[in-house]
Amino acid sequence: MRKMRAGIIGCGGIARGKHLPAIRKQGNIEVAALCDQIEERAASYRETYQWPDAKIFTDYREMLKEDLDAVYVLTPNREHSAMTIDALKAGKNVLCEKPMAKTSEEARAMLKAAAETGKVLTIGYQNRFRPDSTYLKRACDNGDLGEIYVAKAHAIRRRAVPTWGVFLDEEAQGGCPLIDIGTHALDLTLWMMDNYEPQLVTGSVYKKLGDQTETANAWGDWDPKKYTVEDSAFGFIKMKNGATIILESAWALNSLEVDEAKTTLCGTKAGADMKDGLRINRVKYNKQIVEKPQLDPAGVAFFDGKGEDPDVLEQQAFYDAVMNGKEVVVKPEQALVVTEILEAIYESAKTGKPVMFQEA
Repeated sequence: MRKMRAGIIGCGGIARGKHLPAIRKQGNIEVAALCDQIEERAASYRETYQWPDAKIFTDYREMLKEDLDAVYVLTPNREHSAMTIDALKAGKNVLCEKPMAKTSEEARAMLKAAAETGKVLTIGYQNRFRPDSTYLKRACDNGDLGEIYVAKAHAIRRRAVPTWGVFLDEEAQGGCPLIDIGTHALDLTLWMMDNYEPQLVTGSVYKKLGDQTETANAWGDWDPKKYTVEDSAFGFIKMKNGATIILESAWALNSLEVDEAKTTLCGTKAGADMKDGLRINRVKYNKQIVEKPQLDPAGVAFFDGKGEDPDVLEQQAFYDAVMNGKEVVVKPEQALVVTEILEAIYESAKTGKPVMFQEA
């Protein structure tokens, strides 16, 4: 099985915490180039992950001149679009981290570049590869839930504001909990519903806790002077077929109901949620029942029951799309709709008016 030669643009937290370990575990991806503004950081990863022949760059444009099958764009949101487009036009296939872009205009430009070059473009929504997600998606596609007409997308943290990098910088990120973790919950929900046709969006965005100092934050107190983003955001989305989606997101909220990258679905035949593992509720023999599928392969005395890592499965899907011509799991057209809805929530919150989507 031929290895995929890949280049990494951005060696920050998402590279260290997600992609590089998963690439290493996948086994058929060779990191041939690492690019970061901090040269020493990129060089350290070459040693850590044992890619001795990987070239080190501080200018991604120079890296794109290398013989690479694929490029990973793992930078702050404001850089996603330009870097992805440059990589596609350089003949590289691209996995860009979520969200697709800061704005829908930037996302559409990425989609256009992918169409014009014929190269693979996919977005880093790894939660689709979780066991509960794949099981529920199969149930939805099989019609087990019937028509899904009400859904909730959950991305609520009580006190978990990331204080490193540019997370608190609105200019670099384009927003925060909504565009950072709300994007995962919305992607999961739209994917389960297989519904990418919004009609109307209203939104509320709050910055109520950012000026506090004793925060009990998971990663230490944030600096109020640097906190330029929202701490929570909420959206109401009406789809063209009449379905309703409620999106809730927060990095900091005085709430004991904490859920992240989860969805709740209500259909005509059954409902489902991820509140306590995956639960499917329905009526059977005139009784209300709840089904909880066993999603790990436990039960063997000498096996710990751990399933495959969703991050590794994401890498395998990208490899298969680039090297074996398979369809990507996360289509850029779907990620564009996520970006459009998030943008509409911000716009609605700013103007105090609903945002209407034009007919296709």
